[in-house]
Amino acid sequence: MHNPIHHPLLQSLVNTLRETALSPLIFRHTIKEITKILLYESLKDMPLKSKTINTWHGEQKVGLIDESEIMVVSVLRAGLPMHDAVIETLSQSKSGFLGIKRDESTHQSHLYYDRVEDCSGKIVIMVDPMIATGGSLCDAIEVVKNKGAGRIISLNIIASPEGIQKVESRYGEVEIFIAQIDEGLDENKFIIPGLGDAGDRAYNTL
Repeated sequence: MHNPIHHPLLQSLVNTLRETALSPLIFRHTIKEITKILLYESLKDMPLKSKTINTWHGEQKVGLIDESEIMVVSVLRAGLPMHDAVIETLSQSKSGFLGIKRDESTHQSHLYYDRVEDCSGKIVIMVDPMIATGGSLCDAIEVVKNKGAGRIISLNIIASPEGIQKVESRYGEVEIFIAQIDEGLDENKFIIPGLGDAGDRAYNTL
C-alpha cells in the first residue's frame, strides 16, 4: 500500500535534489529534511504509551512513542542520510543495515551484507531513496520478514510506477510513504527523470 504525500514543500525539496550541481553536503541535508517529513506522516497514527517522567513541576505522566519497538533498516549506501534523519528523531530505536547491489547487466539485485538482528514483533522502518525496479526493496522486505518484523514501513523519496507495482504485488501489507512518483524507467532500468545515483551524489563518489 503506497501513500504518496502531496505537499508543496516536499515537492520543492525533491526538485532541489534533481539539480546536478548540488553539493554532496546539501544533497545529504535535503534528503534528511525530506525523510523527516515522510517519517512524520508514517507515524501519525502511532499510539503513545504512558510514562512517568520528572518535570520542573514534579513527576508527571506523559504519552511517548515506545522507541524500543522500532528498528530502522537502511539499504547501503544511499539509505544512510535517511537513516541518520530517522535515528536523530527516534534516538532510542535500533538500527540494521543491508547491502544490496544491482547487476547492471541483468538488472537483478543481490544481497551481499546483512547486519539486521532479530526483529520479532518490531515496527521496521526501511529507508532507501529510490524504488526503481523494486528488486532491492523486495529483497530487503524478505530479509526483515524472515527475521520476524511485525509491521513494515518503507520511506522512499522517488519511485517508478513499475517498481511500486512490483513491491505491492508481492508485499501488499507493507506501508510505503513516497515523496514523488516519477514517470517510469528507461531502457537501463533507471528512473526518469530521477536523481541519478543517490549514493554517489551523497558521498561524492562519481
